[in-house]
Amino acid sequence: MGLQQSYTLLAPIYDFLVARASTAVRQRSLQRLTTTPKQNILISGIGSGLDIPLLPSGPYYHGIDLTRAMLKRAQYYPRDNIKLYQGDVMQLPFPAQQFDHVVMHLILAVVPEPSQALKEAERVLKPGGTIIILDKFLTPGRSAPLRRLLSPITGMIATRLDVVFETLLPHCPALQVIDNRPALLGGWFRMITLKKALGKSS
Repeated sequence: MGLQQSYTLLAPIYDFLVARASTAVRQRSLQRLTTTPKQNILISGIGSGLDIPLLPSGPYYHGIDLTRAMLKRAQYYPRDNIKLYQGDVMQLPFPAQQFDHVVMHLILAVVPEPSQALKEAERVLKPGGTIIILDKFLTPGRSAPLRRLLSPITGMIATRLDVVFETLLPHCPALQVIDNRPALLGGWFRMITLKKALGKSS
């Protein structure tokens, strides 16, 4: 079963499973956004829209997700400053340097090629813009044998357990880490802020 099929099945119960556990940390993560009116912000992997009611007012948002069933759930959160798209975060349907910020909540550990998803976020981000990440990552050098053993199975159903963030960065030379802190579960979930260097294009 592919991710699109599994998330179609998960869509009706996704919010019930995830909302209560993730709302507070999503809110803390989004507080890292420095926004001004008329900015364009991409929510890469918007899913069922749990971020939507937490987004700062002012900017214009674009949310993309692979699964139509999840996007239908996201439509339950009415806002006139967001547009939803069905598409692949590993091959974004947007031109380069279009967005002032990119939000990536719980998506890098879901997609088959997280380095490609981050590379695409880098491409569509304006120089000087930031990428706000919230996800679960293994610490570099940590063996975590159970997580690595289960990851091929969980990765086909919902999410990978073996992504090491530091292995993704070499694919995105224009991005600089400006913040990296633990968020949940003893640091397994982390909040990472990246900035695209001025004068850099992708």
